[in-house]
Amino acid sequence: MKQIVADRRALHRIPELDRDLDRTMAYLRRSLLGLRCALFSPIPNSLCAFFDNGAEGTVAFRSGADALPVHERSFLPFASEIPGQMHSCGHDGHMAMLLELARRMQGARAPRNILLIFQPAEETTGGARDICKSGVFESRGVEAIFGLHLWPDLPLGMIASRKNEMMSRSCEVTVDISGQSISAARAGEGIDALKAGVEFYLRARQAEAAYPPELYRLLHFGRMESGAGCNVVSDHTRMEGTLRAFQDEVFYGILGSLNRAADEISAESGCKIRIETSMGYPAVMNPPELYERVRAAGVRFEELPHPAMVTEDFSWYQRHLPGMFFFLGIGPCPALQAGDFDFDERALETGADFLEEIAMKFGR
Repeated sequence: MKQIVADRRALHRIPELDRDLDRTMAYLRRSLLGLRCALFSPIPNSLCAFFDNGAEGTVAFRSGADALPVHERSFLPFASEIPGQMHSCGHDGHMAMLLELARRMQGARAPRNILLIFQPAEETTGGARDICKSGVFESRGVEAIFGLHLWPDLPLGMIASRKNEMMSRSCEVTVDISGQSISAARAGEGIDALKAGVEFYLRARQAEAAYPPELYRLLHFGRMESGAGCNVVSDHTRMEGTLRAFQDEVFYGILGSLNRAADEISAESGCKIRIETSMGYPAVMNPPELYERVRAAGVRFEELPHPAMVTEDFSWYQRHLPGMFFFLGIGPCPALQAGDFDFDERALETGADFLEEIAMKFGR
């Protein structure tokens, strides 16, 4: 068995959540000991490997290290040993590719120093932001950072990216509307929270549709509950949805429209409307200048026609320094984050080859 596959399977057995990554970090540290790299942890339960090639600048590569609270149903011989926890988003593969890159850097002399980052809390609280705050990029002279994610929607082995919009910003939107209940026979004396909810939904959809089609965005309400019976005016409506966009002005513009709609409908109907949002990560936006620089270096990848309307905390790195994100195709397979997720492990070698290509070509 190739070492990259052995690493993936070993890490798959020990999935850990958020920032509680003791076993994972211990495995990574053991795997890197003996290589010509300096090991250190810029924040708790992270690990960095720095290969000093005597260059003025450094190129960084990042992998998430945390898993998800998912019960594994894959029945693989190397399935999770921890009930209710699983590497169902591919971070086991991401870490294995970075370990393989480390082994390849052992005897290589890349044109830049190389920094490998194994990061906690990608799936939860955004460990990338804390890495940025640690000062590691400034202290190591990092000029660019790269990331790679396994992607079922692309053919096996295809690597793709795009300029600008890559992965969206998102937040959950919860709307609570309070009215006054009364018998339907006396509906005029009540305050109809269901009617207000329908009106809010329609105005929310209009606000999202007002933006031009070339601006990628999404506003979707997937859940709505209201009322206690068919012959009673509803005194409460609850709506739950998601907002996703790439440009901050679009994202906050739609949120502003939702708040204005709430104020208007409250004044018109007498209902009280409260909107709550849970802010996620910024959008992953690949800088055109870095994109062209990678292309000019001769690094080969395909052009992704459309961005993905999902989130990734790699965006925090891009707000701190130039960074570019890629998808690595793993072909038809169970969905990411599903309990039966698995992938063709041949993709791991392809991913490691690609990371090595960036390491050896970028900055020449």
